[in-house]
Amino acid sequence: MMAKTPSGKNTSGRGQRDLRVRVKTARGRKLSSTLWLERQLNDPYVQRAKKEGYRGRAAYKILELDDKYRFLVPGARVVDLGCAPGGWCQVAVKRVNALGEKSGKKVGTVLGVDLQEVDPIAGAEIHVLDFLEEGADDKVKEWLGGSADVVMSDMAASSSGHQNTDHLRIITLCEAAAEFAFDVLEEGGTFVAKVLAGGAEQGLMTILKKNFTKVANVKPPASRSDSSEKFVVAQGFRGRRHEED
Repeated sequence: MMAKTPSGKNTSGRGQRDLRVRVKTARGRKLSSTLWLERQLNDPYVQRAKKEGYRGRAAYKILELDDKYRFLVPGARVVDLGCAPGGWCQVAVKRVNALGEKSGKKVGTVLGVDLQEVDPIAGAEIHVLDFLEEGADDKVKEWLGGSADVVMSDMAASSSGHQNTDHLRIITLCEAAAEFAFDVLEEGGTFVAKVLAGGAEQGLMTILKKNFTKVANVKPPASRSDSSEKFVVAQGFRGRRHEED
């Protein structure tokens, strides 16, 4: 199923015949940087994000996941961990009706947290915080002021250049986000997180399957085909009584 943008267009990026942009390697610029820039300029999701007001192509990943699994519903209370630059928050604000723009629908809330500053987003409350620091989860719970219906994590560590190390780092972040989700989710709630394929994610999947009725490991169309990136979508939280089973 294709995601719909605010303008009603699909997000697949197919059907476009724009001319490919080629970038010359400037003096002092590494070839890898030139190739990255060329890929960005020719990426249909990057182009659409600019046209449709999203802060990055990652917005389409959560749009596509939500189109399939339907967890961002009007009235939902959402926590977005690792929210910079804000694309996921933008999507959540619209879909949970955080600004009350959908007449007759429940009004939701969106709380975003990131290590770096994020420009304000209407309808979202955003805080700067290192989620791995001691006591960080308690601060987020205080800002949340209650339970959540959805916990999303797009957290990622800086690349080390070593694939296995990067994999283990992101799994650590996912596990921290999952532990937080176990503390704040309402029964029936949803947990969504980015992972990198590499083997260590199987332990995370086992834990999630104990605590949720449905767990999927998916790669939305907006994820680049050459990336090891995938997303876990865990729905139907069973409640804290299952955490220690």
